[in-house]
Amino acid sequence: EGRSVLELGCGTGELLEALKPSRGVGIDFSGGMLEEARRKFPHLEFRQMDIDTLETWEETFDIIVLSDVIGHLQDIETVLKRIKHFCRPDTRIVISYYNFLWEPVLRLGELLKLKMPQKQQNWLSPEDICNLLFLSGYQTIKAENRLLLPKNVPGLSRLINKYLAFLPGINRLTLCRYIVARPIGQRDGKEYSVSILVPCRNEKGNVEEAVKRIPNFGRHQEILFVEGGSSDGTREEIERVRRQYADRDIRLLIQDGKGKGDAVRKGFAGAKGEVLMILDADLTMPPEDLPKFYRALADDLGEFINGCRLVYPMEKQAMRFLNLLGNKFFSMMFTWILHQRFKDTLCGTKVLFKTDYEKIRAQRHYFGDFDPFGDFDLILGAVRLNLKVVEIPIRYRDRLYGTTNIQRFRHGWLLLKMTLFAFRKIKAV
Repeated sequence: EGRSVLELGCGTGELLEALKPSRGVGIDFSGGMLEEARRKFPHLEFRQMDIDTLETWEETFDIIVLSDVIGHLQDIETVLKRIKHFCRPDTRIVISYYNFLWEPVLRLGELLKLKMPQKQQNWLSPEDICNLLFLSGYQTIKAENRLLLPKNVPGLSRLINKYLAFLPGINRLTLCRYIVARPIGQRDGKEYSVSILVPCRNEKGNVEEAVKRIPNFGRHQEILFVEGGSSDGTREEIERVRRQYADRDIRLLIQDGKGKGDAVRKGFAGAKGEVLMILDADLTMPPEDLPKFYRALADDLGEFINGCRLVYPMEKQAMRFLNLLGNKFFSMMFTWILHQRFKDTLCGTKVLFKTDYEKIRAQRHYFGDFDPFGDFDLILGAVRLNLKVVEIPIRYRDRLYGTTNIQRFRHGWLLLKMTLFAFRKIKAV
């Protein structure tokens, strides 16, 4: 809703209208269908042309939709390459198609005149389509299956399609399959300005160490401390370090609310860089690794870069056993719910473009103020925007100063509630 959309194979325009685009353009080869589409939806634009020989014009779109047409194309790779002309780095390609297991049912529906007849098509597997996308210069973001009961049965369809259809095994039997992809190789290799956000409370002994250990990278770099409620002189230490390291762009913001999530939101709102990074003030994630995150984003390997503490061996006191079990459990749940790999949802280091963060902030009303940590606010927002998630393994170190601000069992209960919340808001929709 509110974005520019190009639909290939638009038919009579119902899907394009349902998406409520700020600008909508539909393409189809059938003059009769387009005539009806123009009559019903005069505020949308419809163009008659053959998708296999698609003509281009100078315009880009936020979203390009290929709904149930990819199996009818003569040369899928050529068409996918041609539509890159309409893409920006943030354009999303959405492909929908039928599960080949339903072919006999669909053929029967056509014979009984319950479904519009279609020509013979290529029945492609998800792997086939992902491979064609890769060959055409796209990166698959996620693939999911939906709709187990296509006929509306009051009281039953919603239960089956919203909950039962997602169960392992059963999910492979659903009618509709969807793939979301993005164009790659469209960034020009430029360097970006960077804001490194360091939320801190009672971290006096880590402030100077953070500044000393953060490498210089990016076109310009600012280190942004957000301090709230410290009782050990953290705020005064930040002011001292600012004066001592006057050659570094160091800023201090005072937190009004409470919790890391509030600190992240305040810091990102005041950040001036094009790239936003979070570095936990306990320095258990080595600051020396930050350039890896920057390069992954700047080189277009991903759009939401998340740290992962669960690959390399940890130092003995870096993470307690119950924390480790909790992280693994919630990571498995969120990977299943969000259709992108999340091995470590709670690693504090997260990196994204500020333009993407602003989009997450703009849609925050959909989720509400539910996350005291700040991690899931960003994760769920990024997934809803279909940003490509990439995880970078880090070596998780012992804390050398202070004690953790995490209350394990209370926060564990909050995480369980957020898992159910994410299922309801992302998967079961």
